[in-house]
Amino acid sequence: MTTQDVANDLVAMWKAGDFKNSGEKYWADDVVSIEPGAPNGGDPVSKGKAAARGKGEWWEGAHEVHGVEVEGPWVNGDRFVVRFKMDVTQKESGQRFVMDEHALYTIKDGKIAEEAFFYAGM
Repeated sequence: MTTQDVANDLVAMWKAGDFKNSGEKYWADDVVSIEPGAPNGGDPVSKGKAAARGKGEWWEGAHEVHGVEVEGPWVNGDRFVVRFKMDVTQKESGQRFVMDEHALYTIKDGKIAEEAFFYAGM
């Protein structure tokens, strides 16, 4: 699969709300994930599929998602960018907000080797 093929499939999965299965399908076993808003103020860099999965499980447990908009992908070589706008409520505080996030993915051998997230206002 080309980077464009992977990007198109991922965006289609995300637009359908299938975030969990998209990671299982496309994360490399040694994926590196860079997240400035790391869970509980932890290390912004996580390594490995289990760590990426755990980060997603934390997100699901800590937030109620009311809606997601997905834009893109924009592909350049072995990388692509996607924009996510999420209407969420943080469960612990009850605070509702719209999160505007861009994600940069690097593809190697048809898998996500690295993902990095960028937030507006952080």
